[in-house]
Amino acid sequence: MDTHEDLGPGNGHPWFGGHRLRPAASAGTIRQMLRHELRDTGWPHQRVLPAAPMAIPRAAYAEIFRASVALVDLLRRAALESGHTTADRLAAYEMPAAEDRLWVSDPFIEERYADSVVRPDLVIGPDGPQFLEFNVSGALGGVVETQSRLAVWRGLHADEEGRTPFRSPSPFAVRAEMFRSLSAELAVAPRVAVVGSARVTGVERRYFEMEADYYNSHGLTARFFEPEELPEAWDCAPHLRYPVGLRNFTIPDWLDAGLDTTPVQGALDHRTLLVGTQTSTFLHSKLTMGLLSEGRPWMTEGDRRLVERYLPWTRILSERRTDREGQQVDLLPFVLKNRELLVLKAALGESGQQVTIGREADQAAWESAVGEAVQGRTSVVQEFVQPQTCRVALIADGVDEPYDVDVAPVLGPLLFGGRPAGLFCRFFGDGSAGIVSVRGGTSSSDNVMVAI
Repeated sequence: MDTHEDLGPGNGHPWFGGHRLRPAASAGTIRQMLRHELRDTGWPHQRVLPAAPMAIPRAAYAEIFRASVALVDLLRRAALESGHTTADRLAAYEMPAAEDRLWVSDPFIEERYADSVVRPDLVIGPDGPQFLEFNVSGALGGVVETQSRLAVWRGLHADEEGRTPFRSPSPFAVRAEMFRSLSAELAVAPRVAVVGSARVTGVERRYFEMEADYYNSHGLTARFFEPEELPEAWDCAPHLRYPVGLRNFTIPDWLDAGLDTTPVQGALDHRTLLVGTQTSTFLHSKLTMGLLSEGRPWMTEGDRRLVERYLPWTRILSERRTDREGQQVDLLPFVLKNRELLVLKAALGESGQQVTIGREADQAAWESAVGEAVQGRTSVVQEFVQPQTCRVALIADGVDEPYDVDVAPVLGPLLFGGRPAGLFCRFFGDGSAGIVSVRGGTSSSDNVMVAI
């Protein structure tokens, strides 16, 4: 049976290609398999689910990861050159006091592994991919989800010899290889601590244990640690210690849940390296995107062309002059007068929080938000990118057959140790666009993008 189908004209933006994969089973079977894989993880119920993996041409798939790796390299340099020391960077970024903790004592190690785990967020604009932000943290969403979606699609689409009509790396396999390489670099045993907590809202124990179980069945030794269990990772016989690990939590989430970060600092002080390190917060900050977009003295012509092609115009918000399409403008008056062209974003924030889309706010609300942001000095304005669409097959609760919708996906390429690890994506099942966050209480859905 032919697994591909030609979508014909009117499929949406040509970047997505003109072919897709046919659903390989009934709506009921696909629905049951997708929900079974993510059972007991805390992943919210989705009324609308994909009927097949989202497929794009190999060249488009390669472009996403080629650009992602190059931009992360620039992001890392821009963040580190903002100050000679951690203290200098904390001051330059005006970081919240809560983020001044969990540092590795060796600054080289701290800085070396800041970008071990990255997921940019991008959309396909009228002229192609546009990177809206960079999530740099061991606690990225989309890893377990992509692994689970791929398991379903491989089970449904593989032939009798296990071959699939698409290509995609496995997130867990790539992350396992990252830990093997990390262990070799540090000359330590490949024993991996997965650090997180099932007491954080929206996540359950199996979410972490799935990854540890994968490692244990693929040549690594791994264990999931709640914070109070962390002394067991280092206060034991040397051959039982866990010298490397994944920092699968954020400080704000743990503080909101009333969890103490002290055991994590204890593990770091006793040479358990958890990635990504706290320096990742500087790369994660949207202020770093503003620095890159405006340009840094050390950037080459190639660097500047890369940024101009893939980053929308982004500026750190303050009362000053800056470049806009080759002209110098007073930034604050320009922002106040052009809300429909812009998005206002706080430097730090998750799940679309602290984001104001100018065209979705009235003028008074926009002026108020901009005024507060200027006072806070830690926000950026970014040019609004109109997301382009592609046609996908979906299944909804109560519907017996797949049906077609043109959706505007947000793409999330996973990068572990600089290696491509899968392409997570989210979208609204009704075809609308906006801030897409599956955990944010909206009616959005998720899938994995594969290459064909």
